Amino acid sequence: MNGVSTRNYQQVIPEMAESVGLSKSRVSRETIEASEAALQELLERRLDDTDLVVIYIDGLHGGEHCVMGAVGVDTEGHKRVLGIQQGATENGAACKDLLQNLVERGLDPGIQRLFVIDGSKALRSAINAVFGVQASVQRCRQHKLRNVVERLPREQQEQTRSLMRAAWKLDAKEGMARLRKLAEWLRPDYPDAASSLLEGIEECFTINRLKVPPSLHRCLATTNLIESSQSGVRMRTRRVCRWRADMPARWVAAAFLATEKNFRRVMGYRDLWALKAILRGEVEVKAKQAVA
Repeated sequence: MNGVSTRNYQQVIPEMAESVGLSKSRVSRETIEASEAALQELLERRLDDTDLVVIYIDGLHGGEHCVMGAVGVDTEGHKRVLGIQQGATENGAACKDLLQNLVERGLDPGIQRLFVIDGSKALRSAINAVFGVQASVQRCRQHKLRNVVERLPREQQEQTRSLMRAAWKLDAKEGMARLRKLAEWLRPDYPDAASSLLEGIEECFTINRLKVPPSLHRCLATTNLIESSQSGVRMRTRRVCRWRADMPARWVAAAFLATEKNFRRVMGYRDLWALKAILRGEVEVKAKQAVA
């Protein structure tokens, strides 16, 4: 967990100096105790005083188990691990439990935020249930690109990839029109790719529709931010061979907290104030539309 296998000795040498002769069972007991404490710390973190504008959510697998994780970004661009929830798969119950736990710890569901997800229907339904259908959701474009391209023969992949990326740079209305034309062109020979392209197309353009500053597009258009956090978790848990039922949540919590110490601010963080203003404005617009 501390990276000794990658020569990161500095943190552990003082503690190990007087521990020669420890048995495997004692090491195992202390590991369990430490990881349980990390899980409790993470699940009891208060979120009342955190002004979050973006929440990234994704699943991480440990053996046959899936641990849903959430990482938030505040108005200053600082990243923070918000919580985790273990489940058999990325099912609706686990996703909803994760989000409800965030609310119970002080995250106000009445404040508009941007959710960045991979396109999971269970996760989208959970966001609707906990934060309402008015919640702004950006679908990960990298996942969408992969889902479409893998359904095409190799000779069609590069052109389709280029056209999709070009469309995402346009105004939301024009960009969606271009992708719908691309889907029409693909449908006769590659209907699965066309269907994948059209599925959730509007939420792939959320940041375009909201007219979010271009400086933020790179970090908001994909789930790369939380996936890079998960890579730190994988690095710290890569030597675990047998995942027992009670292990994934404990290990992921401990690894997340260790990885969090190396978090840096997101790219374009100086313009997050604009995103906050846009999102708050969305609430007012939707309220007026509802009254009308």
